[in-house]
Amino acid sequence: MKLLLPPISPAAPKPLYEQIVDGIKREIGAGHLPPRAPLPSFRVLAEELLVSLITVKRAYEELERDGIIYRRQGLGTFVSEDGTARSREVKQRNAESLLRQSLREGLEAGLRPNELLRMAKDILSEKEE
Repeated sequence: MKLLLPPISPAAPKPLYEQIVDGIKREIGAGHLPPRAPLPSFRVLAEELLVSLITVKRAYEELERDGIIYRRQGLGTFVSEDGTARSREVKQRNAESLLRQSLREGLEAGLRPNELLRMAKDILSEKEE
């Protein structure tokens, strides 16, 4: 199985394993990887992404810890039954945390709440286009 993840780059601000975790969560959350869908082996994904086995192993361990995927000895790694919900839940928590941080930054920069709301609406309307 070939995953369609965005390019993984050592120049990106996040560590490689986090980029893999984010990419897999995005694919699961978007419904591109349904429950029980098989994931590539450590070796295959490492070769596809040009990263080490340890990097892929760490990413899979984090996803497994979050209950998004599960591994079966001798069978492989799969999306868990509630992987989509868990993936979205994690992404929502991250979005809320980032939004809180952004609002705090805006308020500290002297923006008023109505200016922040207008800015958010403008950004969201850009996404609809």
